[in-house]
Amino acid sequence: MPQPKNILIIRLSAIGDVVFSSPLIKALRRRYPAAKISWMVEPAAAPLLKNNPDIDELIIWPKDEWKQLWKQRKYLTLLRALGLLRKRLKEKQFDLAIDLQGLLKSGIWALWSDAPVRIGLGSKEASARFMTQVISRQGDDPRIGSEYYHLAQEMKLDLDDFAMDIALSDEDEAYAAEFREKGEYAVICPFTTRPQKHWLASRWSELAQQIMAQRGVPVIMLGGPGDVAAAADIQAENDKIVNLVGKSSLTQTAAIIKQSALLIGVDTGLTHMGIAFNVPTLALFGSTCPYTDTTHENARVLYHKMECSPCRRNPSCEGDFSCMKKITVDEIMRNIREVTL
Repeated sequence: MPQPKNILIIRLSAIGDVVFSSPLIKALRRRYPAAKISWMVEPAAAPLLKNNPDIDELIIWPKDEWKQLWKQRKYLTLLRALGLLRKRLKEKQFDLAIDLQGLLKSGIWALWSDAPVRIGLGSKEASARFMTQVISRQGDDPRIGSEYYHLAQEMKLDLDDFAMDIALSDEDEAYAAEFREKGEYAVICPFTTRPQKHWLASRWSELAQQIMAQRGVPVIMLGGPGDVAAAADIQAENDKIVNLVGKSSLTQTAAIIKQSALLIGVDTGLTHMGIAFNVPTLALFGSTCPYTDTTHENARVLYHKMECSPCRRNPSCEGDFSCMKKITVDEIMRNIREVTL
């Protein structure tokens, strides 16, 4: 393949997957230093990319706005918006499009970019038809973000320092520094999109209490606007927890994680950020196990595999979530001592 002048990365969502795939930014920049690199993404994850110096342009796909237009039956307005975005892609004259999502909704944008070379990662939902090359995800590799590492290998990119790359603004760093000025703190990230990925709510307050007592640091709870009610229930059992759920932006939250001394969380984007920032991290996995090799000595996955593991989106335990119950407060405290040595 000739040296591309314009590269389009497509990873529309979700936050955790954008974090996992972020090492490709520097890898592509080192391989193609003169190329213009653009990233197509949904608004929710865009803040994690906007300050990255190796990304020349973000192209936003306003999925929620378009869904609203569809619900309102404003079909003509929707078609115009779609046409404008498609025209914008074509005008960029992309040489290479890389679809990291591998779905129909992402593959169609690779096709409409008119890039002559279109590489799909594990393409499914018929999106493989839109690609000139499909690279498998190598699902048996326990390394964090293994599918993106494998893609980089297949594309013969520079794999030195292949690490997650989240760039924050000075304002975000200053926001977190106000908390850090008071001393070290620990962070808990109890929330994610699926209930089978949650740890027992009643144990978070107990864990926070033990961290405060044994480590002598405050505990900050983080999450998004949709987690406010669940966070209030946890804080009601331990009012010493500093509750910032829904009160800080995504990049402010990332900055708080970056400056923390310890993070414990479930399988969610915020937990993966702890590893990205080299923060001592414990990731609590049950219905999913996207990785066991964190590539960091100060980060571990706590995971008790069962016959039904991993069930992913189809739990068979009728809401018991016994795999998560097996992770105890005592087990977490033992591992905290080991990852913070």
